Amino acid sequence: MPRYTKPRRTWHYLNEFKVKAVQLSLLDDVQVKDVAATLDIHPFMLSRWRKEYREGKLVADKRQKITSMAKDKKELNKVKQLEKENTRLRQENDLLKKWQRFLAEEHQNDLDSSKDTNKTSE
Repeated sequence: MPRYTKPRRTWHYLNEFKVKAVQLSLLDDVQVKDVAATLDIHPFMLSRWRKEYREGKLVADKRQKITSMAKDKKELNKVKQLEKENTRLRQENDLLKKWQRFLAEEHQNDLDSSKDTNKTSE
C-alpha cells in the first residue's frame, strides 16, 4: 500500500457558517442529520458545533440571529413544500407513463388482431 506524502485535506469553516448551521438544527421539526446532509457535512461535526454553541465557544450576532432564524424557517418550509410537490408530480408522471404504455399495448393488440382477421378472410 502506498504511503501518503501529503496530509489529509481538512476543511475549515467560518464561525458564521457554523452558527448558521447550528441555528438551523435548533429549529422545530428539523433533524440534525437533515441539516448536515443539506450542508454536506458529517452529522457528528454538526453535533460538535452544537455543543460548542451551548458552551459559548461559537457566538452569533444577536440582532442577526432573530431575523435569520425566521427567514431560515420560512426557507425550510418552502423547501419541504417543494419536495412534497416534486414527489407528487413524479408520481403523476409515472402514472401517465404507465397509462401511455397500456394504450400503446392495446393499440398493438388491436393491430395484431386486425391482421389475423384479414389473413383468415383471404
